[in-house]
Amino acid sequence: MKKSLVGFKKAVGFLALAVGISASLAGCGGGSETSSGSNSSNKAEKKVQEIRVVAANHPWTESIKKMLPEFEKETGIKVKIDSYFEDQLTQKTAVEFASNSKNIDVVMFRPLQDGKMFHKSGYFADMTGYVSKEKGYTDDFIPSSLGSVKDGEKLFGLPLVTETEVLYYRKDLLEKAGLEVPKTLEELEKAAKQLNDPAKGVSGFVARGKRAAAVTQFSSFLYGFGGDFMKDGKSTLTSPEAIEAFSYYGNLLNKYGPKGTLNMSWPEAMAVFTQGKAAFYTDASSLFTNATDPAKSQVADKVGFAPFPAGPNGAKPYNVTSWGLGIGANSEKKDAAWQFIKWVESKEMVMKLQAEGNPGARISVWESSEGTAKFPKDLAEAIAANGGEKGVPYDRPVVINVGNARDTIGDVILAAIEGKDVKAAAEKADGEFQKILESEK
Repeated sequence: MKKSLVGFKKAVGFLALAVGISASLAGCGGGSETSSGSNSSNKAEKKVQEIRVVAANHPWTESIKKMLPEFEKETGIKVKIDSYFEDQLTQKTAVEFASNSKNIDVVMFRPLQDGKMFHKSGYFADMTGYVSKEKGYTDDFIPSSLGSVKDGEKLFGLPLVTETEVLYYRKDLLEKAGLEVPKTLEELEKAAKQLNDPAKGVSGFVARGKRAAAVTQFSSFLYGFGGDFMKDGKSTLTSPEAIEAFSYYGNLLNKYGPKGTLNMSWPEAMAVFTQGKAAFYTDASSLFTNATDPAKSQVADKVGFAPFPAGPNGAKPYNVTSWGLGIGANSEKKDAAWQFIKWVESKEMVMKLQAEGNPGARISVWESSEGTAKFPKDLAEAIAANGGEKGVPYDRPVVINVGNARDTIGDVILAAIEGKDVKAAAEKADGEFQKILESEK
């Protein structure tokens, strides 16, 4: 048993004891899976089931609540949704799972933040059997989105909400300068240099520069240069490709970024862009309404979107599942839980949900006009271009101790932005990251 995993289980176990987790938590039923088990001549009434879905306070959750009567009428299965803020959700589910509660039937989780820990702890039911019974069920899913919820060929969840890194840009500034939209990182750097105008309060480029927060958005640059966080259980932070990627990202923000970059997560970086103080911005596609809503953006009518620019290794943007759905390992209503997941993950439902602005994982929905109606045309095209085989299914190291790993890698990004010795910083981080990897073997 891995030390970090054992520590995690002990921590949540003590927390579970402290809050007095019991089988009656949240007032949910936990009875056995109910089946009529009879032929047509048997008149025994089928017991009405109720499943509990533990979810995040998220637009997807609010949308699905309105559609539940349709599912309940179709299946006879009642659904109770308990929703929490993100960190509260992680704590809540960890405590219940660690106490062997049977009351979580369906769980909404962050595959790249909590997924590996929960999966390795045995908290998710294996969904492979359910999925395999549905012929061609996953053929319509974006390949990289499935990579976020798989362990080998086994599925411990299904992708629910997806996002990818795209290039946000000012159409008016490029047009005035006679510039084409950058298709490569080399072109991006040249254009950022040309449009950088501190005297007029306009930076050539803005992006996340805050330690851990920067790691996810830096990842697409790393992949584009041919690097990665690790390979075969070994840290690769000092590879020539990684050093080049760190240096490129740091140089771009050091020379053409705004003041205060080191303190910027997405809200601060987005604010610079939406106030008209930057020409280019790279970040998650899911944040687009902040740039296009006139109530939030001073340049709402001037924003364009493009696929993430290609590096020396080609275009390798992350295309990830930010939220997934799983079945609780101890649920006694797994069949009913699967019926719910199959319903919300169906093409018809994903179409309805995406039409309300919830980006799903089905290829056919992204290719339809109805599925992209809520998205700017060039953004929908950028998202589609980022998909396929080139999309990378993770935007951070896929480890149990995600927080420490992001902090460690973030130190190299900080050094690069500050113009310090990138190689020295990478060597230090490489050793620290390798210790994290070793602790999880």
